[in-house]
Amino acid sequence: MSSSPHYIKAGPVARRFNDLVGRLARHGVSLLGSAELSVRGRKSGRMQRIPVNPHSHGGEQYLVSARGHSQWVRNMRAAGGGELRVGRRIRAFTAIEVMGDAEKLPILRAYLKRWGWEVNQYFKGVTAKSSDDEILAAAADHPVFRISMVK
Repeated sequence: MSSSPHYIKAGPVARRFNDLVGRLARHGVSLLGSAELSVRGRKSGRMQRIPVNPHSHGGEQYLVSARGHSQWVRNMRAAGGGELRVGRRIRAFTAIEVMGDAEKLPILRAYLKRWGWEVNQYFKGVTAKSSDDEILAAAADHPVFRISMVK
C-alpha cells in the first residue's frame, strides 16, 4: 500500500479540456458555475491557474478537489487563499481546509449531487447516493476548503 496521498493526475484529454474551460472562464464564460482558480505556487511563488467548480452548501462556499491531493491543494494549504476569476470579475478569497470527515460528509454529498456527472470517476464508485460510510471512506482522498471572499 502506498503512503503517498491520493491523487489522480489529469491525462492529455483532461488537460486540454481544463485548458479550454480555464480559457473560457478568463474570457467571461462560466460552464455551469466553473471559474478559474489562481493560487500562489508554494515553491515558484508564481500564480498557478486551474479551472474549478466552486460549490455552495449551507450558506458557505467551498472548493473540493475531486482528483485528490493535487498541486493546487498543496499550494492552497501553503498560501491560505487565492482568487476566482470569471472574465473581468476577480474575487480574492481566504481558505480554510475542512479537516473533519464528519464535517466534510454533507459537503461531499452535495458536491457529488451537483457535480457527480463530471467527477464521479475520481471517487472510486462513490456517488451522492452512496451511504454515509462509503462517502466517509472516500473523504480523506478529497480535500475540501471553505472559502471566504475578501471584501
